[in-house]
Amino acid sequence: MWAEDEHRLGLLPVLRRVWAPKGQRPTAQVRRKYAWLYVYGFVRPRTGQSWWCLLPTVTVPAMELALATFARDERIDTTHRAVLVVDQAGWHTSPAVVLPDGIELVFLPSASSEVQPAERLWSLVDEPVANQAFPDLDMLEAVLVERCGILAADRQRLKAHTRYHWWPPEPRPEFPS
Repeated sequence: MWAEDEHRLGLLPVLRRVWAPKGQRPTAQVRRKYAWLYVYGFVRPRTGQSWWCLLPTVTVPAMELALATFARDERIDTTHRAVLVVDQAGWHTSPAVVLPDGIELVFLPSASSEVQPAERLWSLVDEPVANQAFPDLDMLEAVLVERCGILAADRQRLKAHTRYHWWPPEPRPEFPS
């Protein structure tokens, strides 16, 4: 069982509170330019395994591309299946979405981001970009690629952030007798 969500980041920075010496005001550069990248995050809460993808948009074709690449990279097919928990965004629920063989979608209730395990990935993704202004999307993409690689290697941290107590157990693999 996997969970998936998307997160928009761009040249308009993620602002966070920071500590500053008493009497001094911290500053953060802001560049008012509206250009975005979308991080597609797939996580397996029971193991902390993750898969990441950066795309320029969230649409049905972009979702199909992300799903197909995810299925290929994780070796998901008709004999090695995966359940993917997603929210009810239009690009998830559209009848036009073509799912790769072996992937089944399970939809969370509407407006229930608090129960989506993948939603908890975004505070971790945001850490290196918070209070930073990037001159262009290429610079932002470089930071995000590095960050996603670091997070993919830190399964324990992802497991701790995404594994809810109610998340179903992984089924045991069946071996032919």
